[in-house]
Amino acid sequence: MEFDNQLDLPLPLEQAWPLLLDIKRIAGCIPGAELTEVVDERTYKGRVAVKLGPVALSLAGEAKLDDIDPERHQARVSARGTDPKGRGSTDSTIRFRAEPAGDGTRVYIHSDVKLAGAIAQYGRGSGMIQGVAAQLIADFGKALKAQIESGVAQTAAPISGLSVLGRAAMDAVRPQKK
Repeated sequence: MEFDNQLDLPLPLEQAWPLLLDIKRIAGCIPGAELTEVVDERTYKGRVAVKLGPVALSLAGEAKLDDIDPERHQARVSARGTDPKGRGSTDSTIRFRAEPAGDGTRVYIHSDVKLAGAIAQYGRGSGMIQGVAAQLIADFGKALKAQIESGVAQTAAPISGLSVLGRAAMDAVRPQKK
């Protein structure tokens, strides 16, 4: 399934573009994500926890910056993840481009997400995947803006472990005990 989202950043394009490509700096802003290994300057391994309706999933996998066009300020990320409990997998291509927007930068994001296995059943109905993706991107944007405003985005995040914001997002997708 394919869908489009966008987010606005309070940085001029010349500052926002390199930040968007610095996975070590922004990984903690991705809700439920944990960067576990830097394979090379364009390939990263990690985990992400996400909730699809009643099901909380944990996916382990790899993301790679495949195609970066600095002149057009656009890039492609290929990501693959597998649920360790054998409930399925994802194969995604995310294309994004950044453009000046007033004093800041607008980022346009096009996602092509393929689900396989049991997890595909959870996301088919009523645009659930699209809704979850929109919420994840909105939360990512808020966390990244908070880092930018606090100056945290200027220093690299540790490779292992979640940022405070990432930890809070992870807690939000865990099932609540009653």
